Amino acid sequence: MLLLALIAVSSASWAEDGSRLKLATTTSLYDTELLDTLDQKFQDEYGVRVDSVSGGTGIAIQYGERGDVDLIIIHDKARELKFVKDGHGLQRRCFAYNYFYIVSPKDDPAGITGLNATQAFAKIREEGLKNPDKVKFVSRGDNSGTHTKEQSLWKGAGFNYSAINNSTNHWYLETGTGMGATLVMTNEKSAYTLTDMSTFMAYKGNLSLVPLIQGGKELLNIYVAIAMNPAKHQGANCTLANKLINFLVSDKGQALIANFGKEKYGQPLFFAARGNCTKIGCSEDECAVPTNASCSAANNAAAEIR
Repeated sequence: MLLLALIAVSSASWAEDGSRLKLATTTSLYDTELLDTLDQKFQDEYGVRVDSVSGGTGIAIQYGERGDVDLIIIHDKARELKFVKDGHGLQRRCFAYNYFYIVSPKDDPAGITGLNATQAFAKIREEGLKNPDKVKFVSRGDNSGTHTKEQSLWKGAGFNYSAINNSTNHWYLETGTGMGATLVMTNEKSAYTLTDMSTFMAYKGNLSLVPLIQGGKELLNIYVAIAMNPAKHQGANCTLANKLINFLVSDKGQALIANFGKEKYGQPLFFAARGNCTKIGCSEDECAVPTNASCSAANNAAAEIR
């Protein structure tokens, strides 16, 4: 009871001085523990507690659209642009990237080695239809950024996703879960899946899967932070959200991202956006630069509307 009382007092003190930031983000930042590292460093530097929820891009956007958080970190450009255009977010800031992998059992039952991503998807479908007991694909099926990327690859391969995600296709399975759980199921089923490289590296030691298709523009995976617009969502802590964004794109934040995972995995799990803006397709105005969104202007606009 004493411990619960202390936690309640601590939580209240955070809330009273406004030093509490609510964040919704992708599962990859959580599964790799980069989110914990970033949160702790930010808290140490600014005295701000970060309350995070991790459930994938689709869920993060839902939290943002409801105004339940101050900031979202996601990886789906089309939905990011729409989120800002619809007035939910202030600015899009690219701060990190890595790549998606197509992973499979070592024996590669569909024979996709040497193909590009869309060719590989077409071949997995072809072989899966022929022999669904031997060739399977496991999808997250959760409206995440990875799931959206998967759908775009099916489209690039010339297939309508509704025809792929069909109950008659016994070679195609959905988990409805995050990347870590999807990798575990893929491993159990000796199947193929699309994964971000960071989560795969974090789980690699417990998997017999290998990355067969990796790298290239087709499989780029760009992480973006967006502060909520207080003109749209009254009560959003724009000031703290901007502080975290500016921390992510600062020299310290970019160095932390670039080095994260090197000691444990022998390679970084993410790459810093700075210096790679053209490569990842982010403009100079939105790539690894401090936000210039005015919280006071947004709040004034909200007051005028009210």
